Parts: sequence; structure tokens; C-alpha cells
Amino acid sequence: MSNRSIIIMVLVLVGATAYLLIKGDGDIDMSGEKHGAEAAHIQEAKKDAPAAAPAAPAPAPAVDAKK
Repeated sequence: MSNRSIIIMVLVLVGATAYLLIKGDGDIDMSGEKHGAEAAHIQEAKKDAPAAAPAAPAPAPAVDAKK
């Protein structure tokens, strides 16, 4: 593979990524963990969302081996 073809491939991938990020209607939030009013808003949104899958079973309690 020549350097020119690698550069063209990288430019195509960057362009496709930029297009998808600009045209996508998802709300991407890269600011990290939320506290305060924003956290309460997120919790309400999770309650309103329909459950896609049943909840995972609770893990079994740990057994104490030092008896």
C-alpha cells in the first residue's frame, strides 16, 4: 500500500466520521459523571424509558470460608 492510498483512506474515514457525527441526532455528552440537577434529570429519563430486557438476577451472597 502506498502512502498516497493510506492518506486517501484516512481522509475518507475522517470525512465519514464527521458526517455521521454532524448528521446524527443522538445527544452525545462527553463531560463525565453528573451530579446535582443534571443527575436528577438523567434518573427521570431512565425511569421513563421502556425496559428493553429483564433485570439481571441479584448476585449470590459471598460465602465466608473462615469458619
